[in-house]
Amino acid sequence: MICRTTPTKQFYLILQIALMAIVYTACKQKPAPVKPQPSFKLVHGISFTEVRRTFKSGVSFSDQGFQLEPDWKFTFLSDDSINIYSPEKKKFFNCPVIFDHDSIFNIAWAWMRVKKITKDSIKFQVLEVENKKIQYDRSFIYMTLYSDNYIKNVLHTDSATLVRPSRQDTLYIKHKAEMADADPKYAFGARIPASLTSNSPLVSVIKTSVTKSELENITTADDYLTPDFRVTIHKAYENFNYPIVILVDSKGVLHFSKSHNMQMPEFAESENRVMTAITNGYLKHYLNVKPGTTLGIAHASKIVVTVKGLKN
Repeated sequence: MICRTTPTKQFYLILQIALMAIVYTACKQKPAPVKPQPSFKLVHGISFTEVRRTFKSGVSFSDQGFQLEPDWKFTFLSDDSINIYSPEKKKFFNCPVIFDHDSIFNIAWAWMRVKKITKDSIKFQVLEVENKKIQYDRSFIYMTLYSDNYIKNVLHTDSATLVRPSRQDTLYIKHKAEMADADPKYAFGARIPASLTSNSPLVSVIKTSVTKSELENITTADDYLTPDFRVTIHKAYENFNYPIVILVDSKGVLHFSKSHNMQMPEFAESENRVMTAITNGYLKHYLNVKPGTTLGIAHASKIVVTVKGLKN
């Protein structure tokens, strides 16, 4: 026979006391400690110069050939003010320093996470922020700065020496150059772009330059990542005008890549044949070509050439 028992009043009293004790203990738990705001007091009045700017990989070149270049110089005047150099204006300006949370600051209108700070060096992670939210998948640039005193009196060198590309940069570019030589799809922008000059009085070459109105909307990288030329051919077999993307290999040989304009599918094949013929028949014969180089290494890169043919 199974015996069934009914809980007594004493049991309910003990259970109630236990529950009250649990609730009381939970209410008495200490809140999580608030992280103190980082301070720049340690480096107030010390002049710093940026010596290295890299991607997360540790190299200063992107896959497309864009080179990060260190250019910050500053002195923290206080925890909310910085005296920083403007490369564009070529002078120093006092700018705000605004603490956000954790180790994140807005410094001279740029979002930064402080990774390290000593009297000799500071390291920042550059943050991409959109709609007040950090885009961590695009926050992959790191800046390293040394104090001017550390550079001069401890390292016994100068900032011009320290900002030179590293051995890691050189090995990276060598590897990319080998890949680009083996397969044109790996071609990348040359830090010193390929150049074209005419060897015939019938052909003129102009490298396009940026207008003043365009300066605010581009970076200096645009000029070497996408070099643009205008080539005019007089006494051509007919009048034509084609914008062509051309591969310049590491030997300086031109190869038709594709049209720089959108093409209608039904005309693409015939247009590509014409542009290939123009590249092989005119440009290869009437242009002197120097391949693009990065860190002194010649490699395949692409340029845009607008070729205009004039029959008369």
